Amino acid sequence: MSQFLIYFQLGLKHILNIYSYDHILFLIALVIPLAFKDWKRILILVTFFTLGHTIALLLTLYGIITVKVAVVELLIPITILIVALFHLFTAGKSGKKESINLVFFVTLFFGIIHGLGFLNYFKKMHHGTSTSKLLAILESALGIEAGQLVVVLVVLILAYIVQTVFRFSKRDWTLVMSAFIIGVVLPIILGNEIWLR
Repeated sequence: MSQFLIYFQLGLKHILNIYSYDHILFLIALVIPLAFKDWKRILILVTFFTLGHTIALLLTLYGIITVKVAVVELLIPITILIVALFHLFTAGKSGKKESINLVFFVTLFFGIIHGLGFLNYFKKMHHGTSTSKLLAILESALGIEAGQLVVVLVVLILAYIVQTVFRFSKRDWTLVMSAFIIGVVLPIILGNEIWLR
């Protein structure tokens, strides 16, 4: 049980950590146009994002793929930028045209990219057998899922307050938050060490 708590907390702290705000930004970008009534879709999106993290850890820890840290550190903010730009240009438009399956697939793929950013930290924390690696990955995945649900809940509560108390329209909320996220991630992308080579 103590090992479960160690890896559960590892996953939880990976998300609820001021220094890994990129994951928080991605989650905000993912759910800004959604509301409490969309809870099923939100839960599926968050779970697909967690699944992506888990797949990335499995693929890299078992030596199936290798990645360069600088590339991952560039790709993570790019995924956030893509989602924020999508919502910026589709704010106020009906979401019925977008394929739900495509959104879930993109979220899963972006989860894989974000999971690669968790890899080095996870490796430092775990030095065990193949079986214990798998168990540790699953335990940390539960922590990641819990942390993501906390972030999403806070965003939904904030969206509800802004839209009901301050009378922001859903479209305005989406535009403001998308623009804010874009403003945060663009300097991260432009400041990546990959451009300095």
